[in-house]
Amino acid sequence: PLAARKEFGLDEGRKVCLIVGGSLGARTLNRSFMEGLDKLDRSDVQVLWQCGKFYEQEVKEKVRDSGLKHVKVFPFISRMDLAYDIADVIVSRAGALSISELCLVAKPAILVPSPNVAEDHQTRNAEALVEKQAARMIPDSQASERLVDEMLRLLENKEEQQVLSKQIKQLGIADAAERIASEVLKILKQP
Repeated sequence: PLAARKEFGLDEGRKVCLIVGGSLGARTLNRSFMEGLDKLDRSDVQVLWQCGKFYEQEVKEKVRDSGLKHVKVFPFISRMDLAYDIADVIVSRAGALSISELCLVAKPAILVPSPNVAEDHQTRNAEALVEKQAARMIPDSQASERLVDEMLRLLENKEEQQVLSKQIKQLGIADAAERIASEVLKILKQP
């Protein structure tokens, strides 16, 4: 955690929310948190925010104008290992790769599925975790009203964080690459 705090300029002793909208950013997540900056001002949370390169200028200006010093904005976070390590709660879209990473890092997560994907598969991904008490979900259409409040509520609820972490960890497959390689080798050895 010390390396992560140095990497991102975070304070010790404050809870951390990691917002991950993918490398291009997620408009809904960015808008929801920009609209909720006043709520963040009244809390003891610090935010590590991957906003995406398309939104970088807008988000950084809004955060600068708010005067908040505990909101760190990056267009892209290359050291996601450190970001995941330091996070108490993660807010993310619900793509397959994001879900698989969240299962492995086993941190409490709030998922906001993108509605702009084929067959609404992100909603189904998120629902699969919610059914197992492994994550919380907020529909994209409700994010601006609910997301920041839900994140702040979850950060204060240690019991719920522990349940979510325990449940999501059970869904992770840490040796996926080895399993795939093993199956490929079996197929190659077939006559």
